[in-house]
Amino acid sequence: MSSILVIGGGFAGVWAAAGAIRARQEAGAAEDAVTVTLIGAADDLAIRPRLYEDDPQGKRVALDRVLGPIGVRRIPGIVTGIDTEARTVSALGRDGSALELSYDRLVLASGSRVLTPLVEGAEHLFDVDTLPAAAALESHVSRLGTVAGGDERFTAVVIGAGFTGLEVVTELPARLRAVAGDRPVRVVLVERADTVGPELGPGPRPEILAALEHAGVELALNVSLQSVDRERAVLSDGTVIPTRTVVWTAGMRASALTELIPGTRDAIGRLEVDEHLRVVGVDGVYAAGDTAAAVAEGGHVVMQSCQHAVPQGKLAGANVGADVLGLPLVPFAPNPYVTCLSLGPYGAVLTTGWDRTVAQTGDEAKKLKHTINSEWIYPPIDDAGAILTLADHRTTWPTEAVQSVSA
Repeated sequence: MSSILVIGGGFAGVWAAAGAIRARQEAGAAEDAVTVTLIGAADDLAIRPRLYEDDPQGKRVALDRVLGPIGVRRIPGIVTGIDTEARTVSALGRDGSALELSYDRLVLASGSRVLTPLVEGAEHLFDVDTLPAAAALESHVSRLGTVAGGDERFTAVVIGAGFTGLEVVTELPARLRAVAGDRPVRVVLVERADTVGPELGPGPRPEILAALEHAGVELALNVSLQSVDRERAVLSDGTVIPTRTVVWTAGMRASALTELIPGTRDAIGRLEVDEHLRVVGVDGVYAAGDTAAAVAEGGHVVMQSCQHAVPQGKLAGANVGADVLGLPLVPFAPNPYVTCLSLGPYGAVLTTGWDRTVAQTGDEAKKLKHTINSEWIYPPIDDAGAILTLADHRTTWPTEAVQSVSA
């Protein structure tokens, strides 16, 4: 019997576990020939790409409704150590007990986290990186209309004009108006570069700027956050913005568990992996999702995104299953890269390719974004057949719609 251990209950981890079960099934191996265990702290798969929206508490899927039907053992726990020589993982169980889990193959899919900035008053920042964090922001905004204070209650500052920052800042005006009544609402987007969406390139920028203008968002470019407290944000140029709400969205880093693997890591902590998603130089260990610096089409290193986490998870699962069964591995070959950025009530912008050529805008792109967010990224539940069918690494999204737009 061989044991596969997956660390992490996000998109990559869930699909790695399902992919391994599918590989065993496709090989016609007995259930006890390969066991699959997933360990993670949470009971739910957080639908992280939707945490910029309202009602974040509802953006989750119970892991047991995905993993249970396909026979994956789930252990709620926090991993504290990885010994790649002994092939063991140490953890703390939910009851505080010490756990030691052995493995024949390990998939590290423990995700990423937003970086906490080294600014004065950082404890007053909000973010949408996790379900609890997004829920805290939701609760805070919902109370602004009832707490004592002036118009600064309905002013929000978003730090970082990247993908997450843009999706947050174009949603916030409507959320603030819902609690402000007829009082004025102000939203400011702060970016240290000289333009918005610096990593998104020039292609979608006109749509982004139009959406920001439509939402009434003020821009503060070439500046950064210097300090924050309960009633104000101070920028690096000395500007003081009275506000109760500062949302940090800048900078991501791979899970700290990558530092327990003796492999090479990139600038944001992701492990170097080969075309089969094996960690280079470390026997028996694979990485997937935001922990892996996998190479996609054209030699591009993947983005830390659900779009790449899902196919990496499926492929890592397929390969780790094939590995223990002595079968050939397959290389990572995700679908062509696309980006669909929500821009609040204005709409959305869909781009194709790594140069982000605009393929769709406005209501059409918004409809596609809604389909992605409400259907495509959700795993099936309570149906082993549907889960294992979708675990096929050759299938990621029903991307015919995207491809027809870009053709």
